[in-house]
This record gives sequence, structure tokens and C-alpha cells, in this order.
Amino acid sequence: MDDRTRDEMILSYYRVRQALGFLGVLFPFLLMVPGLISDARIMPSLSDYYHSMQRDIFVGSLVAIGMFLVSYKGHVRAEGERLSDDFVATLAGAAAILIALCPSEPPEPAVVTFSQFALGLKAAVIGHYISAQVFLYALAYMCLFKFARTAKPVRRRIYRGCGFLIVAMGVVASIAAYHKALGSESARAFVLDNSVVFWCEAVGVWAFGVSWLVKGRAEMLLLRRPARAGSHAAPAR
Repeated sequence: MDDRTRDEMILSYYRVRQALGFLGVLFPFLLMVPGLISDARIMPSLSDYYHSMQRDIFVGSLVAIGMFLVSYKGHVRAEGERLSDDFVATLAGAAAILIALCPSEPPEPAVVTFSQFALGLKAAVIGHYISAQVFLYALAYMCLFKFARTAKPVRRRIYRGCGFLIVAMGVVASIAAYHKALGSESARAFVLDNSVVFWCEAVGVWAFGVSWLVKGRAEMLLLRRPARAGSHAAPAR
């Protein structure tokens, strides 16, 4: 592979990862800031913004994140790896798109999307929450078992920190969502008044964004290294 082709490939991976990283970091702000301006409050969860004036931002951002992930191929599965980069990224991307297409429970029971019409309101909501869990934990898997595996020590600590943070926020969000739905009146009020689920989801998405931004910066370091003769350069980890 000549140097020009190698550099173009590295830049391509860099741009995809930077786009994913910036989308992840900005996504909660793109929902929260307009909501604070228009309604002076933060919704109980990211998913609740589907039922607000930020619906287009919610759906568009998730579909964009999903498409970037689905198009991401990454490394060929190495010996000893159970899942390829392509499979995990595609799984996370498909889940992100399903989150957007299968909204959470509406304030009033009414069919407003084709997925609700085709599946029924209850099934669409179940699909939404399953997709959200798959999305978060697939991203955590990428951080913990893909990015960190061959990274330099400093970046490895960042990837693992992001991965564990995503897992922790997913668990706390699930517990908070349980109390919001089935907990005592005081527990429900605490979760809703403090937007606990929203903040857990936001921190998890921010961790995802940071991990991909760091991954993109790692790619750029390859542009400063001469390609070895006869080597087939792969994106940096």
C-alpha cells in the first residue's frame, strides 16, 4: 500500500470516528438546550424528547449515529476475538436506529408512528427499551474489548473508564426507570424531579462520544509514522 492510499484510509476512519464522537458529545445538549429555552425544564429521559418539539433532533441524531456505526467496518477479527468490530458496530448502529423508530410510551396512548401501528404500542415501547440497552452495552463492549485491547496505556485507561462508565450509567438508569414506573411515590418523585434517567443516559452517551474522539486522535498519529514496506496499515487502536 502506497503512502497516499494509506493516509487517505486513515483520514477516512478519522473522520468517521470524529463525527461519531462529536455527535455523541453534542446529542444531549441538542435536546436539553432547546428544551430549556422552550419549556424551562429537562425531560425525565432522553427518550422523552421524542414527544417534544425536539423530536426531529432526537430522531435525526440517532439515525445519523446509527448509520455511521453501521458503515464502520473497523478491524478484521483477530485470533482470540469472539466478535468482529463490524458486528459490534452494526449491532449498536441498528439499535440506535430502532430507538428512533420505536419511541417510548407517549403521554397519551395514541399511534403516531408506523412502528406503533405495525407492532402495537406496547411492543413498540418494549422494542425501544431493548434497543436502548443493546445500544449502550454494545458501545461499552467496543470500549472495553475492542478499543482497549491494543491501545497504549494512557488511551487504554480512557477507553476502559468510558466503557465502565457506560455500563454503570446503564445499570443506574435501569434502576431509576424501574422506580419511576413501579417504585413508591417518593422514589418516583425523586427520579422525575431530578431527571435521573436523563442524566445517566447523557453521561453514558458523553462517555461514548469521548471514547470515539480519542480513538480518532489515535488514528491521526499514524499519519506521522512512515508506512513499513509491504505492510497493510490498519486503523490504530
